[in-house]
Order: sequence, then structure tokens, then C-alpha cells
Amino acid sequence: MIEMVIDSIRVSLMNYQRVVILKEKEANRYLPIWIGPAEADAIAVKLQNVELARPLTHDLLQSVITTLGASVNFIVVNELQNDTFYAKLSLSVDGMRVEVDSRPSDALALAVRAKAPIYTEESVLDKAGITLEEETDKPVSKGKVDEQEMKGLSAYKDFINTLDLEDFKKRKS
Repeated sequence: MIEMVIDSIRVSLMNYQRVVILKEKEANRYLPIWIGPAEADAIAVKLQNVELARPLTHDLLQSVITTLGASVNFIVVNELQNDTFYAKLSLSVDGMRVEVDSRPSDALALAVRAKAPIYTEESVLDKAGITLEEETDKPVSKGKVDEQEMKGLSAYKDFINTLDLEDFKKRKS
């Protein structure tokens, strides 16, 4: 598992959908994941420390987990199949580790509330990760995806081609 951080939340110019950009903590590799507007707002509200009068769904989930005596160890984006990302929550409950299936967007919204680490499996990064070349900041392909998988990832490829790489350069400075 590779530790990631939330780099940004963006709106795709192609279809106006929200995309959360995860960045590898110790490298220059990124993972874009499409998420819904409600989940994007839930993540952004917490990252920006916005106070709301009433709890959002993910605040409720965090409260339920804590009230039941459990805690969030970490979340992991563990799979990518047919253009769909999958994630798991790792919880500690009565001294036992429990894994719960989750959408990545919900897992990320919970992780920012619980201040839990975010991980991605190497296989997911191999399929959909973007590495920027150090000198030019141009995307570099790792070439670990077979032709069948590449067809299924065409939407991600189209999105990657619309990224404003100048914006990534500014963030690195």
C-alpha cells in the first residue's frame, strides 16, 4: 500500500464532474478519482474547516463509529475494475481489525474527519496513476496496463489530457 494525501478537488472541463486528486505522499504520482458533488462538498468542507450548523452524513458516520467505541485506522483505495474504483475502511472494534467495503468518495470524506491515513494499492496506481516527469512536468506512462484495461480506462485518459499541468507546477513550488 502506498500512502496518499488529498491534493485537490477539481471540476472536469469535459463533463463538469468533480474529481478528487490524490497524490502519493513520497513521490510525484497522482490518482484522479471521479466523485459526486455531495461527496466533493463533504470533503472540501472538512479540508477547509468550514463550520456547519448540522452534521453531514459523513460527520454522522464518524460519530456513530466513535460512539460505538470503534476507530478508523485507515482507508485504502484497493481496486479498479471496469472504470469503477473500490475502497475499504479499516476499523478497530474491541481490539479487532474490521474491514468495511466503501465507495472511495465516502471513505475519503470519512478519512478527513477521522484524520486517518489514506492508502492506495500499487495495482490501482499502475492502472490509473499519473506520474509527472521531473524536468518537464509532463505525464509519464508506466506501461503496466494491457490493451483491454486501457480501453476501459479511456475516460481517465481523456481526463488526464485535459489537466492543467501548469497548475500542478505551481503546487510543487
